Amino acid sequence: MEGIDGGQYRVHSDAVTKAAHEALERRGVSIEEIAKIVFEMQEPFNEGLQISHCIESVESVLQKREMQHALLVGVELDVLAEQGKLSAPLQQIVDTDEGLFGVDEMIGLGAVLTYGSIAVTTFGHLDRNKIGVIRELDTKVGGQVHTFLDDLVASIAACASARIAHRQRDLEEKGKDFKDISPDETAPELHVDGTDT
Repeated sequence: MEGIDGGQYRVHSDAVTKAAHEALERRGVSIEEIAKIVFEMQEPFNEGLQISHCIESVESVLQKREMQHALLVGVELDVLAEQGKLSAPLQQIVDTDEGLFGVDEMIGLGAVLTYGSIAVTTFGHLDRNKIGVIRELDTKVGGQVHTFLDDLVASIAACASARIAHRQRDLEEKGKDFKDISPDETAPELHVDGTDT
């Protein structure tokens, strides 16, 4: 199929964003559940932080192509494992979330790198401690497989937490904190003096 640039057809950003949101929905994970993890991680350090700030941060993370692609690949592999459609021995490895299988963490870690070292360390903390919905996803129930999804939710939450931490620093330098801004002002990339986005 011919694309707008004369090359292969490219999927529009809106379609990818929609698919990423739908993948989370289909797997029973809400933006609010991820935002609760972010709030738990950041509220002790950010006066005036509200869950609405955290929801905005999660939504912003889900606008990133790297995160969308990671989410779509990971969820697809989980679904195929549930359906028994992966080749052996990968089927058994993914189905049981085998301890030495680290590809799920690597996909989550790759997506988290966009947000720097604070996101990486937060991802490690969430991967180890399984907070909130991450714990639910990590607990195998019935025929569900969330080998990739638990790590991807940790990745989203880690990135959203890093965004909050960076925004707090910007606010501190202006003598403010989160009680002084609305949720739509959370994005640091939109509110740093001297930047043009």
